[in-house]
Amino acid sequence: MGFDFLEPINDELLAVIRSLSSQQLGSKVVFHTKDEFPDLNRVKIALIGVLENRGSVLETENIGDLSGVRKELYNMFPGNWDATIADLGDILPGNSKEDTYFALRKVASDLIKQKVIPIVIGGSQDLTYSLYRAYDELEQMVNLVAIDSRFDFGKEEEEMSSSSYLSSIIIDEPNNLFNFCNIGYQTYYNSQEEIDLIEKLFFDAYRLGEVSNNIAIAEPVFRDADIVSLDLTSVKSSDSGNFNSFEPNGLNGKEICALARYAGISDKVSMFGLFNHCNSTKEAILISQIIWYFIEGYHYRSNEYPFGSRDNYIKYSVPIDDETLVFFKSDKTDRWWIEIPFITNGNNKLKRNTLLPCSYEEYLGACNQELPERWWKAQRKNVI
Repeated sequence: MGFDFLEPINDELLAVIRSLSSQQLGSKVVFHTKDEFPDLNRVKIALIGVLENRGSVLETENIGDLSGVRKELYNMFPGNWDATIADLGDILPGNSKEDTYFALRKVASDLIKQKVIPIVIGGSQDLTYSLYRAYDELEQMVNLVAIDSRFDFGKEEEEMSSSSYLSSIIIDEPNNLFNFCNIGYQTYYNSQEEIDLIEKLFFDAYRLGEVSNNIAIAEPVFRDADIVSLDLTSVKSSDSGNFNSFEPNGLNGKEICALARYAGISDKVSMFGLFNHCNSTKEAILISQIIWYFIEGYHYRSNEYPFGSRDNYIKYSVPIDDETLVFFKSDKTDRWWIEIPFITNGNNKLKRNTLLPCSYEEYLGACNQELPERWWKAQRKNVI
């Protein structure tokens, strides 16, 4: 089992957690200790630390043991939550980066097979590659969302790092990536060639200004995601407390917590990773709040598509030119989807993408004869 790679919570931290009141979150979490491993059959969400930052291109301190994050998180008060949360401890750095990649992939794979959602607190963002590869055994297409100021494409033959991991995900076999979406990129950090490549691959990207102006545009993106990878340097330093790699612009604390809640509330998200932690006590406070909001969102999941029945939807047909677009609106949550006609191309893995999350604004645009961009891109991927 991959859980042999996990180092238990140390006794000193456990003593601090056990001194908390019965109302605080730390009293409601089950821990991996040197004497006991949590029963995962009763667990819905599992926290894992990965103390690996050799793939970082930032000037960061050693990531330490994440005690600061855990103290801040467990000192909080939970919402009206009923899902069992476990803290499985940490994956220590292996002899090489590749050893750590393997350990995280194995742990993450074992968890999602047991329908447990891992919340991974990293290390460098190249660990996202391990989360992606954890789906290999499930033989499904994967949608990845990165909250990041940069796209993280690398040069050909460049060793994988936190600034180049996306190239490895796109190129390496087996290629199970169906869609990638970046939220919050800052144009001056990305070359025009990279921006053009996003378009060429029919991926999605939202500039920081777009997201800050209307954060709700990100909600449908998370609804169709399997993995959410958050680069903490996408938050401006005045809100994150990370002054090791100073970021004058970026998402603010309120926005990043709202995005984490969108990720949690998505019925489809099965992994959430927070990366490029600078190991400061100030940033630990923000990380703990981001995790809190993800768990809060999880408890408001409605189990709609792809898990629910279409009987609970109102169907709308909108003719545009030679096409008739079919929209569905949930009578439970008022959320919208658009149907993507399945095109037989021998790839059975695409059959699960027949409904694509969208917004009410996109439905209104279609009524005004505007073809939704996400519909067009999904069509192109099905054809190719």
